Formats: sequence, structure tokens, C-alpha cells
Amino acid sequence: MEDLSQKLRQYIKIGTPAERRIAKYFSEHLNELPFETASSVADRLELSPMTVGRFLRSLGYHGLDGIKVHLKENAPSLSSQLPNILEQLQKDASEGHPLATQIAEQVEMLQHIYNLAGQPQWHDAVATILSSSNVFITSHPSLAGIGRYFRDRLTFARDQVLFLDGANGSYIELFGEPSDDSLLVVIDSLGFVTSRLLARSARRAGCKVLLVTGQFTEWAHEFANVTLSLPPQRANSRENLSAIMALLEYLAISVAHAAGETAEMRTRRIEELQGIFAQAPLR
Repeated sequence: MEDLSQKLRQYIKIGTPAERRIAKYFSEHLNELPFETASSVADRLELSPMTVGRFLRSLGYHGLDGIKVHLKENAPSLSSQLPNILEQLQKDASEGHPLATQIAEQVEMLQHIYNLAGQPQWHDAVATILSSSNVFITSHPSLAGIGRYFRDRLTFARDQVLFLDGANGSYIELFGEPSDDSLLVVIDSLGFVTSRLLARSARRAGCKVLLVTGQFTEWAHEFANVTLSLPPQRANSRENLSAIMALLEYLAISVAHAAGETAEMRTRRIEELQGIFAQAPLR
């Protein structure tokens, strides 16, 4: 990459007027070149495709595809770019760029979850999910899609995972035959007024409770065996949706990792079954 950048700087200084224009464009738009063609570059610079082609050959490439391959093979790793990316993001956010502010908040949220994943309660949550005979998941109806997705992710690691939408009003699946080995995962949210009652009732019925909730839920210590706290909610957001989704996704990844070979075998079996049934013809 440095060699290419050096060649472009050289052409910017001593090239012909057309070469200087092309070199300057390439230098300022390296990240966009994979989406360009020689013709599109020529159109942007009001030059002929032949002129762009000659310039590429002078750089040692057979057309723009050659430079695309070079960029792909020599792209710096994300880890090496991360400090500069974060510095630019913080700068843009401090200057009031709305998108930068939103992304900076997402980075902070992921940092919170990463720190949480190193805490004892995270490991307790993973171990409890894997060791319980049944895992029930429930949420407010508005988060049912997230709850069902979490259920689907957990099924790659273990059997007997069920999402409870509460549509029948009774939660009979959980309370019909309560078991000391069952686990209820409560995805708490502002609108889920039943979450506290469900957690308390599950504990009294002998179930363990894993509560995913905000940092200042006062009743968490009383009715939950394990609590995973979400990052602070932003003032302009009614529901901490992105944080809930991220936490549950990484929790499911941790469960699958802890399950090891069992999860690998289940994943292969699920893929086999999907191959049989997913595209089954109608009879």
C-alpha cells in the first residue's frame, strides 16, 4: 500500500495534467476504487477510458481490476486501524455530527457488554443456560422478534428452549409442571409490566431466573438468580433495543462456545435437517 501511495504522490508532483488528476483522485478515493471501473473514473474526471488505462499500466496494473486485487491483498487489518477510527469518530461526534454521535454510543455500548462478559455473572448465565433442563424465554410482545431470535440461537447449543409470548394469558408452558431444573430468561423493558410478576412467580415455583434488564432495576436482586445489566439507556431512546440485541447475541455466542463439540454437532444436524425439510416440495 505504501508503494502505491508513493507512486501516486510522485505522479501528483511530476505527472502530466491528466496523470496528476487521476493520481489525485486515486489517492483521495482508495477506499472507493473497488466500486469503480475505468470508464466511471474517466467520466468523473472528464477523461477518456484509454487515458485512465494508460495510467494504470504505468503504475504496473493491467486495468482497474489489478489495482483492486492489490488493495484487497494489502488492506490493513481492522485492529491496526481501530485507534485512528475511534479518534476520528470521537472528533466528529464532538463536532456534532449526528451519525458519528450514534456510532460512538454504539461503541460505548459494545464496550459495556465486553466488560460484562468478563464478569462472574456472565459465566453464571452461560453455565445456567447449559445446565437447566428447560430454558423458557419471555419478553414484552414488542420484543418478541428478539426473544424468538435468541431462542433460535440457543437451539444450536442445546435442546428444550421455548419462547413464551404470553398470548394465552397463563404461561402454562412454564407453570403447568414447574421444575427445579428449569430456567426462565426474562428480557426486561420499560413496557414489560409483567416482568417482575413473572420473575417472582417463577422463583416461587422453583425455577431459576436470568434477568436481562437496566442497571437500576431495584427488584432484580430479590427475584433473579442471575442479572445481566444493559448499558445506560440514552435519553432520546424509549427502548434500549440495540443493546438488548447485542447482549443476547453475544450471550448466545458464549453459550455455543461453552457447549463446544455439542454445539458443533447440533449445528451440523440442524443444517442436515434444513437441507431435508426447508425446501421440501408440496404434495
